[in-house]
Amino acid sequence: MDAVSARTPRPLRIDDAGVDFLPAEAPRDMVPSPLSRAAAERTPMRDGAGIALRRGLVLAGTAALTLAGCIKMYEVVEVGGVTVLEGMVLVLFGILVAWISFAFVTALAGFVVMLLRPRETIAIPTDGPLPALSTRTAMLLPTYNEDPDAVMVRLRAMIDSIAATGEAAHFDWFLLSDTTDPDIWIGEEAAYLALRQACGTARIYYRHRADNVARKSGNIAEWVRRFGAAYDQMIILDADSLMSGETIVRLAHAMEETPQAALIQTLPVIVNGSSLFARLQQFAGRLYGPVIASGNAWWYGAESNYWGHNAIIRVEAFARDAALPELRGRKPFGGHILSHDFIEAALMRRAGWGIYMTVDLGGSYEEVPPSLIDYAARDRRWCQGNLQHLAVLPARGLHWVSRLHLLIGIGAYVTAPLWLAFLVLGILISLQANFVRPEYFPKGFALFPSWPAQDPILAAQVFAATLGLLFVPKLLACLATLLTAQRRRGFGGGLRLCVAVLAETVLAALIAPSMMIFQSVAVIEILLGRDAGWQVQRRSDGGVSRQEIVRKFALPTVCGLAMAASATAVSLPLLAWMSPVIAGLVLAIPIGLLTARRGLGRRLFTTPEEIAPPPVLVRARALADLPQPVHTSALAELRQDHELRRRHIATLSARRPRAPGDIDVDLATARARIADADTFTQALGFLSRRETLAVLNDSTTLQELVALPD
Repeated sequence: MDAVSARTPRPLRIDDAGVDFLPAEAPRDMVPSPLSRAAAERTPMRDGAGIALRRGLVLAGTAALTLAGCIKMYEVVEVGGVTVLEGMVLVLFGILVAWISFAFVTALAGFVVMLLRPRETIAIPTDGPLPALSTRTAMLLPTYNEDPDAVMVRLRAMIDSIAATGEAAHFDWFLLSDTTDPDIWIGEEAAYLALRQACGTARIYYRHRADNVARKSGNIAEWVRRFGAAYDQMIILDADSLMSGETIVRLAHAMEETPQAALIQTLPVIVNGSSLFARLQQFAGRLYGPVIASGNAWWYGAESNYWGHNAIIRVEAFARDAALPELRGRKPFGGHILSHDFIEAALMRRAGWGIYMTVDLGGSYEEVPPSLIDYAARDRRWCQGNLQHLAVLPARGLHWVSRLHLLIGIGAYVTAPLWLAFLVLGILISLQANFVRPEYFPKGFALFPSWPAQDPILAAQVFAATLGLLFVPKLLACLATLLTAQRRRGFGGGLRLCVAVLAETVLAALIAPSMMIFQSVAVIEILLGRDAGWQVQRRSDGGVSRQEIVRKFALPTVCGLAMAASATAVSLPLLAWMSPVIAGLVLAIPIGLLTARRGLGRRLFTTPEEIAPPPVLVRARALADLPQPVHTSALAELRQDHELRRRHIATLSARRPRAPGDIDVDLATARARIADADTFTQALGFLSRRETLAVLNDSTTLQELVALPD
């Protein structure tokens, strides 16, 4: 018997249901890691001289550009002395130019890397025969109120892709549900049973968690504590994730060959964009993403980052060192950590494990929200999670690069209100110069008058240089693609690529001001103590209504009109100067309507995955085109489908019993309502969503309900 077979847990039968919903438990301890005490390194690692030099070049380049920008900006405002408002502008400019300089230097490094093709920090062969595996990997797909049929389509495509590699025996699949919608929960169970039957394998498991403690991170941690000892690695997926079997096998083999590695993060490529907004994100991510990622991976070394999905993790390292503590204080800063991925990577690196990124491997895909409204809603949740990292920054023993990752995540949102403040201060300075009588002779003796003025030529130069730092990375990505025939063909040829880059740049510039307002509002709300909660993400086209778009984009529009009026009151040149920002805000509603439409940009914003779709994507699309089952309400479906009800009740019997004295108020209310009902239909009308969930979690009450007459 080989090592894998010896460690394979014997499936646990659930009553007479005939389906192995879960394997036998293989518990593994997972104790939260305190932030105030550094863990002892188990596998000490030191940065090589080459990585240290790369980091030095990136930081030195960023510092040089920031210093040059600050000097030039000081020369712009110092004519006649620096006022208080001008001093604030200078400070804000220094922070913002450092931010965009860092991104510029990283993109420049990525451009050079893509041209020279040096070996990645963790070498994973991308061609040649697939390696044979000797370890076991769990494929974990946490889900929360997602479309169950769409989730199963992606899951089946990946299962089929793994089967084609001949290594399926080394992988078990877990659908980890935190779903709170009763109809979706029962839909998941029905879709899961259909998936098991279609795939003809017992290596697919389903677990529904009755409570959602710590959300996604708690969902995964609960799996580790129950089943983690049976597996060497786990690959974390999102509900919209898709990975090829070849990529999965090569990742698992890389973990076998690199014992110091705790995590390898792939570069997910956006696919299946249907709306104009989704296609913009898909095109931009596919074209610019590899340049930025190559630059990051070049200087990250073994101190890379984790994005929460499409990554492989060593279970031992995760269980020992990545258990998350609960932050002190009230929400939104306190409580369970929302953006758990950055912290988990930092904690594992703190313990001496290596965190790596692979850019060249490919075969890793995801989807994107279909509209700017949906993107902003997801961004609001991420913003709260990233701002929580302020409490983690002082943690003992973190590697300085891990702290830098946390700062970058925080800066991704804090820079939005800083840009807004920078623009507002610029307008205030112009209004002050135009309408406030200047003090040419301040109090005290002055031989010469003090003339309030700025140097317009230097201001234009600083403005042009700032735009260069923002847009040159896009040009570098375009150039890197044009210089490689295969990449160029993947985007439909050089001419189409150049036109698409120009169109994307214009549309992105119009969208950016609205995102600045949305992110600024999010930061302010979080600072005021407003919790974002756990919202369901809309993944399909979603049918965004005109009324919703008008309501959401009303604030950016009002801000744009106010800026336009203020700039016009000063001068037409100032209005022209600020026109890119003002246009994006004033046109926010039309832009929101336009980008939410389906079908636009399909021919222009072409990506390689559309011209030559990978097999796993072709398979997923073919499965999605098949007729999907029609689901009714949860209780009605269980009443009609006796086999589904029997298996659902079997899963409830396998749960841990409720603690003595723990009274379920919703269940007690539901039982009283059911007792008052004369028919099944009447009882359904009596039950709220929470009460329906309580009934679904109690087999006795469920049986009593379905026994009622029609």
